[in-house]
Amino acid sequence: MSAESEKGRIAEFFRAEKNRLKNYVRRWVQDTADRDSEDIVQDVMVNIFNAADITAPIDNLSAYIYRSLYNRIVDGFRRRRWYLSLEDTIDERGTLTLKDTLSDIRYGAQSELERKEIRAQIHDALDELSFEQRRVFIATEIEGRPYRELSDLWGIPVGTLLSQKHRAVQKIRIALAPYLTEMKE
Repeated sequence: MSAESEKGRIAEFFRAEKNRLKNYVRRWVQDTADRDSEDIVQDVMVNIFNAADITAPIDNLSAYIYRSLYNRIVDGFRRRRWYLSLEDTIDERGTLTLKDTLSDIRYGAQSELERKEIRAQIHDALDELSFEQRRVFIATEIEGRPYRELSDLWGIPVGTLLSQKHRAVQKIRIALAPYLTEMKE
């Protein structure tokens, strides 16, 4: 089967099943708007069309696409992050925003000094880690990258990455312990 005929078959499936596919996504992600479910379907469609070996026929196209949608939904749940807007109110009267709090001079010099001190302590603790521990810690904690992605990218088993991060966290806790107990007092 040629690449063009396979693409045509896939395109026809998406045209015929578009509403069913969107409803399938909505069933899994109930808090999503109509636009979001359509975005997920279109994202899967684009990924299938851009697949490296589109010339290979897909035996059960329907199952393949529904499984791709399911995997995309699961990926979305794994990557979901909750963000706090600077414009959201943080007091019970609805008047004080996070932006107001951050720019308030009462939270200025002392807290800035403490933040600099904490940053210096963290940088020192990170410098004490081995290269492998440092890169796993930074990639997962600071960049927010999933272990599976790092495993594929670096060619290292997920278990090894978890072990390296665990050792990194233990060393960081030990390095920051005196400072953290001082802050509690």
